[in-house]
Amino acid sequence: MTALPTDQTITDLLTEGLSACGVSADALKESAASANLPARSPITGQDLGTIAADTPDSAADKIAAAQQAFEAWRDVPAPVRGQLVQRWGQLLGEHKEELAKIITVEAGKTPSEAAGEVQEMIDICEFALGQSRQLWGKTMPSERPGHRLMETWHPLGVVGVISAFNFPVAVYSWNTALALVAGDAVVWKPSENAVLAALGAQSLLARAAAEVGAPENLAPVLIGGRDIGDVMVRDGRVALVSATGSVRMGREVGPVVAARFGRILLELGGNNAAIVTPSADIDLALRGVVFAAAGTAGQRCTTLRRLIVHESIADDFVDKVVAAYRTLSIGSPTDDGVLVGPLINEGSYEAMQSALKQAESEGGKVRCGGGRVLADERPDAHYVEPAVVRMPGQTAVMKDETFAPILYVVTYSDLDEALEIHNDVPQGLSSAIFTSELAESERFLARSDCGIANVNIGTSGAEIGGAFGGEKETGGGRESGTDSWKAYMRQATNTINYSGELPLAQGVEFL
Repeated sequence: MTALPTDQTITDLLTEGLSACGVSADALKESAASANLPARSPITGQDLGTIAADTPDSAADKIAAAQQAFEAWRDVPAPVRGQLVQRWGQLLGEHKEELAKIITVEAGKTPSEAAGEVQEMIDICEFALGQSRQLWGKTMPSERPGHRLMETWHPLGVVGVISAFNFPVAVYSWNTALALVAGDAVVWKPSENAVLAALGAQSLLARAAAEVGAPENLAPVLIGGRDIGDVMVRDGRVALVSATGSVRMGREVGPVVAARFGRILLELGGNNAAIVTPSADIDLALRGVVFAAAGTAGQRCTTLRRLIVHESIADDFVDKVVAAYRTLSIGSPTDDGVLVGPLINEGSYEAMQSALKQAESEGGKVRCGGGRVLADERPDAHYVEPAVVRMPGQTAVMKDETFAPILYVVTYSDLDEALEIHNDVPQGLSSAIFTSELAESERFLARSDCGIANVNIGTSGAEIGGAFGGEKETGGGRESGTDSWKAYMRQATNTINYSGELPLAQGVEFL
């Protein structure tokens, strides 16, 4: 454990980051408006100030302004639209360190993880720039002579983005970079736990838009809680709602958007598992498991939460995991060498303790961790020791996602049993197997019911080149790479008749 920084140290880091990203110092001053949102840092638990929040009326006004901007932006050629995300990516590169400081202060990530998140933004801007010249359609043979049949893709409209605290800016950029080159406007409701990082990212985007001559109000930010998100979700001008968060949130958002026949892109809970086989490279598996399970204090949607180990190696492997956990440095992410930072708030800590109690009631044995540390020094900050829990089998507690560093361990006797355990949860985001057997890896890839399936690498750490998303209660959405751009556009089928005649399809005769 390390000593936690002073309030002034955190304030200085935040001020430096905000200033460099072009966010006014007035952002943290209480306004005369009735709605004000508190900001805090999980590193110390200190209040950072208050942010003027939107009202339902001001949120609706921002959506209207975005709709107006869309009507101009959709007529800009796609390669020219690509210049906006190119410039945004350049500005993110120039201010990577400063934006990362805001993320560290507000989300409690280590500087390495925070910088990695900004790098994801830069990477997706590069990806989207290339995509701006590849919004391709297809030409199909027509059954009628003198006709051409093809598909074309067109801008969709206003895209609404709801993001979570754990990746306060990266997931937004996945949506926004592709939506902008697709010709859409974007309205963003960031997590109320990470508004300052959102203001930093949006400030750089607004600067890029001004420099390349993009319309004003192309990408406004809505500041507030669930009531402001609800305005976006219900507004018929928002053609697509891309929401990242809990399954509970998805159950609320999905039906509302569907009821007005809008589109939804849901990235919800993950309850990710890794299978470790007898043929696995144990040292490789150990490193992959520990990072995936304890990184970001267990607060990634791709965090490893279930470890399925062959019974012949389970005792030894779990001993190695426990030994590795006891070497993890826990404390302020501002300190060099710290690997595990704070939970976001008290609610996360209470959820972790409740899950551990339930696991013990279901026959689980806590091998290490689970306790709170540094509470005497900072009672309003919540640091915990990552926990490893041996379970008698996959019990009820393992089928719910707890957004905290708890790693449940169960054993298996053959791969079919392991795969059955693996798939027997409601969620389906990320999965992994550690094996040196080709047949085992291929069977796993064929039968994992997750959107992401890895071999000899952990469950976290996705690249932007591959589509990101999951199945079942994870929501079915896909963001970032490959052909995810199609979610932000509408498809049209076109028939062009150059024959001078009017034959009907399927040989139908009319006149």
